[in-house]
Amino acid sequence: MSRTSPLFAAAFLTATLTVSAFSQQLTPAPAVSSAPAPSRLMTLDVVVAPKSGVPVAGLPQSAFTLLDNGRSEEIKSFREVKGGATNLQVILVIDSVNARFSTVSYERQEIGKYLLADGGRLAHPTALAIMTDTGIQMQQGYSTDGKSLNESLEQSVIGLREIRRNSGFYGAEERLDDSLRSLNLLIQHEKTVPGRKLVLWISPGWPLLSGPAVDLSSKQRTALFRSVVQTSTELRQAGVTLYNLNPVGVGEDVGRAFYYQEFLKGVTAPNHVDLGDLGLQVIATQSGGLVDMLNSDVAAMIRRDVRDADVYYELSFTPAPGEDKIEYHGLQVKVPDTSLTARTRQGYYALPPGVGTDQPIVPPPLPTKR
Repeated sequence: MSRTSPLFAAAFLTATLTVSAFSQQLTPAPAVSSAPAPSRLMTLDVVVAPKSGVPVAGLPQSAFTLLDNGRSEEIKSFREVKGGATNLQVILVIDSVNARFSTVSYERQEIGKYLLADGGRLAHPTALAIMTDTGIQMQQGYSTDGKSLNESLEQSVIGLREIRRNSGFYGAEERLDDSLRSLNLLIQHEKTVPGRKLVLWISPGWPLLSGPAVDLSSKQRTALFRSVVQTSTELRQAGVTLYNLNPVGVGEDVGRAFYYQEFLKGVTAPNHVDLGDLGLQVIATQSGGLVDMLNSDVAAMIRRDVRDADVYYELSFTPAPGEDKIEYHGLQVKVPDTSLTARTRQGYYALPPGVGTDQPIVPPPLPTKR
């Protein structure tokens, strides 16, 4: 017999009510003056790199081709951004909900290595956040003092719970809810902070809760589609690029580790949506970030992902206007050198007139397990 509960809706209501409390814990980094693109334009942050991952500098605007649903678009503005020439912040998120006690302890050690390297001098303002089953909390404001951040991390008490991967469907459902609630809180706060943000979510990943044993009604799929649309849109509006750093690598289950790739294609309509479309790895990839899981060297993964801030390119274009329904637009940026990959946000949703994202992210529907 199928069972349901109001878990998702209740949790997202809680998330909405606690946004202001979360915001009070974070002191924004000092603003750096920059000329924003006109509001009618959409700006993309593009990292160009070879397989080694080291971003490439010095490319002219003529080297870039922007495709919207496969159609070439005119690049309205262009600039190369290097290092400290931009208002960019880094947030390191420790996920204690989806990781075992021993894994979280290891994460803390590895983060400490990163923070204390180079004499504790960080290239970009950095903040620490810890996610537990009671929510997500910032440890202190943004800082470039790695020693101070490490002291804060060492003094923090994480209310850990041992997560068992075989705890069942409804245990996984609870963890997914905790994860989405925390992401929602983070998005709502970062929308109030100017500049670009690299959010490095250190976690084995969230439960995907998709497969032949999970049923979604038409009503549930419609609500879930709206959640996907709002998550994508608000991450873009908040200037967030999301990264997933897997501290256990692929050693536990290779098949499960790469299952998220089944959901990477942008969702175009409610009848094509699944709960896997709100997976951490999926959201990270679609935001223009990376999924790191080939080894368990967390400190090295952090350094590699933060390197995306060393040099990147800002391109702006005129997005498609919204018409009578929500329409997904796939984005692709190309450069002539085939040894290089241009990585950016993979798509956006054109919204009908009068449809905005000023409301909290719509609660995803509760799946029914057969």
